[in-house]
Amino acid sequence: MKKIFIIIMIPILVGFLGHATLAANKSHVKKLKKTKKCQRCNLSGAKLNGARLTRARLRGANLSRAKLRGASLRSADLRGANLSRADLRRANLRSAKLNRANLSRANLRGANLRGADLRGANLSGAKFKGANLRGAKLKGARGGNFRGAIGVRK
Repeated sequence: MKKIFIIIMIPILVGFLGHATLAANKSHVKKLKKTKKCQRCNLSGAKLNGARLTRARLRGANLSRAKLRGASLRSADLRGANLSRADLRRANLRSAKLNRANLSRANLRGANLRGADLRGANLSGAKFKGANLRGAKLKGARGGNFRGAIGVRK
């Protein structure tokens, strides 16, 4: 009976602990909003819809599953950041530095990525329908569904 209990509880505990690490660090969110600087921060799942983060320094930050719908990230430094499964619909990422960023399965529909640097980024499963990619640098970027995107030159 004990063995069955242990076998059942291990996946439950692993799942619980896995979800606990997906929560944004509240002090990191406060720091970002106040200073626009939060390099290597844990902002996973953070609710930042419509946030004004122009020229924010988020290099290497974990923004997986973050809600950034309509956020202004113009000229932001997101090099090496984890934006997997992030909601970036209609976000302004004009001239943003996204080199080597992980944007896998991110939703970038209608986003402004004009002049953004996406070289070496992971774009697998990312959606770009209606996104403006004029002048964006995509050399070495992997994946991405550019159907319906504007100005794509890969």
